[in-house]
Amino acid sequence: MRRTGMTRRSLVASAAALVAAMTTGGDAVASQPARALRGGGDGEDRFARGELRGVWIATVANLDWPSRAGLTAAAQEAELIAHLDRAVALRLNAVVLQVRPTADALWPSPYEPWAACLTGAQGKDPGWDPLATAVREAHDRGLELHAWFNPYRVANHTDPTRLAASHPARLHPEWVLPYGGKLYYNPGLPEVRSFVQDAMLDAVRRYAIDAVHWDDYFYPYPVAGEAFKDDAAYERYGAGFSDRAAWRRDNTDRLVREMGERIRETRQGVRFGISPFAVWRNASTDPLGSDTRAGVETYDDLHADTRKWVKEGWIDYIAPQIYWHIGLAAADYAKVLAWWSATVRGTGVGLYVGEALYKAGDPAQPAPWQDPAELSRHLTLARDHEEVGGHIFFSAKHVAADRIGAMARVVADHYQDRVRAPR
Repeated sequence: MRRTGMTRRSLVASAAALVAAMTTGGDAVASQPARALRGGGDGEDRFARGELRGVWIATVANLDWPSRAGLTAAAQEAELIAHLDRAVALRLNAVVLQVRPTADALWPSPYEPWAACLTGAQGKDPGWDPLATAVREAHDRGLELHAWFNPYRVANHTDPTRLAASHPARLHPEWVLPYGGKLYYNPGLPEVRSFVQDAMLDAVRRYAIDAVHWDDYFYPYPVAGEAFKDDAAYERYGAGFSDRAAWRRDNTDRLVREMGERIRETRQGVRFGISPFAVWRNASTDPLGSDTRAGVETYDDLHADTRKWVKEGWIDYIAPQIYWHIGLAAADYAKVLAWWSATVRGTGVGLYVGEALYKAGDPAQPAPWQDPAELSRHLTLARDHEEVGGHIFFSAKHVAADRIGAMARVVADHYQDRVRAPR
């Protein structure tokens, strides 16, 4: 996900006061087991089915968790549980945990090495199974666990020798391309698409996750003056397409369609959701596009036809990252929200809005983001669009810090009681 302002800040008093206060009313049963929220047993009707209220927990580069690499297993687990407990205190009902950040894994995968964010050394056993613990502890708290995978990113550098010796990118260097200072698997190779699906499906097969979740990285974001050098793959597989862009979009389409089919074959009830950059195309490019002037269009720049995936029903939910304020000239939150609401209408695909909590109180952001009520206004606006089924906030450390009380305002205004996530 493309974000800025990632520096960690300490908890502010407003967030601490809010959590301390949440011991009465709708949150008095926050410690009830998962069955009270998710159905089954005598707690089946304790909470109404409602909107999704989620938070992203990013592990790449230790953005959210673990707070740093090399903590003991006990310390890592304690930090994770603190994030889950905070989600409950804020009356959220889902966590989106990044479990495959750089083609490595937060579970003992037979396909890929242990993630470097755990121990500081990719491939080193951390001494526990973070995904198993996350699923169990989330469900015990009535939280859904959406497992967040990145399909193609291999490394945030271009030196393959820094990868674990067992890393598939080292065993198959022909699968990998450097671009923009990073390493990526080549989406144009059928064997790559098959492999990354297999690697992700291992978690679906072995753990009771509630959803498979992808973010906005398919083909990489464009870097000025640099070409993504997939010429050989295009020459081999691109016959029959009008141009390279059409071939690339088809590669991404295949990944999405096949993954959705394979998830359903592997484990019933596991949903498939994608959280893309929020502009499919500008209306100036395509009359079907949004009333925006965004500098990036997923269809053209990331070769990700996000609108098609919804219309074809290949995914169960879409969570566009509408990371802009209401009234922004180039990409007005209200206009982008309306476009997505119209896009999902009648498709059966859920719409959850990605919210830029990380911008609230960031001095580098424009004036609307200095107002603690901006995010709350987003949720109020969304009430006018019946297609909106909830919101996901980026990210966990910003939920914890809540610099200017924007999350506290959202909870006070909109999350009066706990509800179960929609299914």
